[in-house]
Amino acid sequence: MSADATPAEVVVSLLAREIEDGAVVATGVASPLAILAIAVARATHAPRLTYLACVGSLNPDLPTLYPSSEDLRFLDGRSAEVSIPDLFDHARRGRVDTVFFGAAEVDALGRTNMTASGSLGQPRTKFPGVAGAATLRQWVRRPILLVPRQSRRNLVPEVQVVTTRDDRRPVRLVSDLGVFELGAGGARLLARHPWATVEQIGERTGFHFQAEAHLPLTPLPDARTLAAIRSIDSRGHRDQLVGA
Repeated sequence: MSADATPAEVVVSLLAREIEDGAVVATGVASPLAILAIAVARATHAPRLTYLACVGSLNPDLPTLYPSSEDLRFLDGRSAEVSIPDLFDHARRGRVDTVFFGAAEVDALGRTNMTASGSLGQPRTKFPGVAGAATLRQWVRRPILLVPRQSRRNLVPEVQVVTTRDDRRPVRLVSDLGVFELGAGGARLLARHPWATVEQIGERTGFHFQAEAHLPLTPLPDARTLAAIRSIDSRGHRDQLVGA
């Protein structure tokens, strides 16, 4: 394991671990960390994954991470074109395994807010928007939530507007401090990153969570994974997106 891995590299490696070889994965808008994780998984343990990119490409080449997930260079090398209706049709039929979802707010029940602060009737600040995530999250086999800068502002007691929810099953959340499981039974801290203590995580979490007395540490990326991360994201975009 590589002890010199940065927090961003640990987070990306954890996201890549969520992708199984042969899985069908998709990304939406504003998803550079997810794209990097998919590229790393393809370069290491999951060479047979199928990737549906939001720019409309199926299995594009991923030699380099670009700052925008809508960069048209993510069309290069595609084996086919895929429309947004195609993506939703595949997901509704149970053909999409993993999608990574961001959020402005997440609560212990696993509900997310990507809509606005305040209320729908009287919004104070408009957030990026749902972009179809409300249904997509319920259709994919393994949705993963991602909060790359955890604080009490985004891990909250109750989201102000419920953009997505899935009361049928728990959901995993990966942050820059640790890994949670959220759902109808509340929140549980599954593991902490090596640089974060349970006390520090509690200080930056707005909801109550359970944790084992001997909480495991998240694994560091191995040399092969770390080399793939640094090669694909040679400009270091990842370190600008994770942590303080």
